[in-house]
Amino acid sequence: MSWLIEPESLQTELDSESLLILDCRFDLTNPLAGREQYAAGHIPGAVYAHLDDDLAGPVVPGSTGRHPLPEPDAWQAILRQWGVDAETRAVVYDGSNGMFAARAWWMLRWAGLRDVRVLNGGFKGWLAVKGATSIETPQPGAGGIEVDCPPDWTVGADDLIADLSAWHLLDARAWPRFSGETEPLDPKAGHIPGAVCLDFSRNVDSEGRFLPVPALRQRFADAGLVSGPEPSSPACSAPPPTPVSYCGSGVTACHNILAMMLAGLSQPKLYPGSWSEWVTDDQRPVEPSH
Repeated sequence: MSWLIEPESLQTELDSESLLILDCRFDLTNPLAGREQYAAGHIPGAVYAHLDDDLAGPVVPGSTGRHPLPEPDAWQAILRQWGVDAETRAVVYDGSNGMFAARAWWMLRWAGLRDVRVLNGGFKGWLAVKGATSIETPQPGAGGIEVDCPPDWTVGADDLIADLSAWHLLDARAWPRFSGETEPLDPKAGHIPGAVCLDFSRNVDSEGRFLPVPALRQRFADAGLVSGPEPSSPACSAPPPTPVSYCGSGVTACHNILAMMLAGLSQPKLYPGSWSEWVTDDQRPVEPSH
């Protein structure tokens, strides 16, 4: 099963009773914008998922990052409000490039849903094929999902700092933030020592559609993520570092996870707190050092 769905395919599934469609449009500089866009027109049957209110837990200043994961019981309550059951199928979308939809995709799968797809090209792609829109807000019945939320899908700052060499850290932010040239959102600039820059926006083309699999695989090979031949004496070699995806606040890190899985790689771990959590403790090292 692909983790993507094309707009033309979604048009044929809109009447499915088991389908949840989440509109995840959001603007980090204007938290009201997504709701306003949803109210002005959305894919018929879609429910709005707000990044701050639905796809993140409470922020604790000086402790958490900007978008911590909600506690599993809180996430379960939201999913039940959306009518989600264990067999629910889901399609998620945002404005175009999937940066917010990928967070919902990761969280729905973390909750235990097996069939979750991202609309390739987002709402922009939907409009390009003349997809229908609606201003009606659906009223789902209560769902009964019991969430799973496996703890081994994530790592925390303490896990990382215990041995940074044990992790293959992938930073989804753009180069100017990774390199420390600029930092518009967090109090310190730079990156976690040993990380490589893997700008999530390069997973997609100018229309917000994911690159073909060969291009994605090459991208991850360049980042050292596509293995070569097995060593001749595996018993004598150290285990390879475990891939971990992070970003500014644990949102676009999910985009890299999605792209890696589209490319046929294993699912990396997510560091949910990401850079915005890492820099809350002055004892944690940063590169470049300041």
